[in-house]
Amino acid sequence: MRICIDIRCLAEKKRTGVGEYTLNLLQTLLEIDRHNQYILFLNAWQEKAVEFNWLKKYSQVKLKEFSFPNKILNLFFWYFHWPKIDKMVGGADIVFMPNIIFASVSKKTKLVLTIHDLSYERFPEYFSPKRRWWHIFINPQRICQRADKIIAVSQSTATDLKKIYKIENQKIKTIYSACNDKFRVINRNNIQLSKIKEKYQLPYKFVLYLGTIEPRKNITNLIKAFNQMQALAKEKNEVSISQFNLVIAGAKGWLDKEIYQEIKSSFFKDKIKIINFVSDKDKVYVYNLATLFVYPSFFEGFGFPPLEAMQCGVPVIVSNDSSLPEVVGEAGLLVEASKPDEIRQAMEKVLMYKKM
Repeated sequence: MRICIDIRCLAEKKRTGVGEYTLNLLQTLLEIDRHNQYILFLNAWQEKAVEFNWLKKYSQVKLKEFSFPNKILNLFFWYFHWPKIDKMVGGADIVFMPNIIFASVSKKTKLVLTIHDLSYERFPEYFSPKRRWWHIFINPQRICQRADKIIAVSQSTATDLKKIYKIENQKIKTIYSACNDKFRVINRNNIQLSKIKEKYQLPYKFVLYLGTIEPRKNITNLIKAFNQMQALAKEKNEVSISQFNLVIAGAKGWLDKEIYQEIKSSFFKDKIKIINFVSDKDKVYVYNLATLFVYPSFFEGFGFPPLEAMQCGVPVIVSNDSSLPEVVGEAGLLVEASKPDEIRQAMEKVLMYKKM
């Protein structure tokens, strides 16, 4: 069987959750399946972000690279429904798309699609006008209806597909994502921990958030909870709690002004550190340096960061919304996202326990 995998997401300079999902899936799939033939479809007008020299050890895979301007190729896919991806790569029985993107596939070719979330349908206010228009033009519902099989990364996403897009249950298969084995507990004597701490100027003790800095991630309520915790610690002279800082790490997103304003107005702003970018290879060390990881997002289709943190042995607090209870199971603390006081209590509970 000839299986085409659309890996255009790997051409992006900044690795997203979709990129991480695609790369991990690709590396694992090629190891366990030596029978089927894989053709990887890649279009990159500029220099691609990932090198594919490692593919040479797999005889069952071929990389088909194109260098069309993305806007022009997307226009042709959208308006003319041409060219067909399966035809571009020399024919395929199945085309697998690991995310929603402009594409066109022959009717006789099976289409398998991964849906990570329907946040753009549930919370359109969290997206920029440009991203909202992008979703209108690409019409995810039409693509889902065209697909022969849809992989939902959580039961929460599967439920949204059925309720919002009216996709029949038998077309959807829930397959939970997993994070890379590189996320692990690191020995405290590892010299690289000190190097990463110095590189990012991290405090000695800190609570960590790592993800996009945008309203959907509920960072404002996390800051409020941290402020409450520090104020109470100061009032009660609880030194063990007042020693902690808050580190907010991640790329800047849409509508982030309120988040930065919340920090600026904080009485404890000197204890709040912003890191706008953590390289992929450094993340495992940043997780290991943290005492606690908090991810109080309003909505997640899956949510890699809590899983990565847990795999690094870090206690995790998440909101009790969407897929996050599925991701952490009984291994994390759940809080109401809209209640900073509840987030604060959970943080104190973990930090006091860690002190013992």
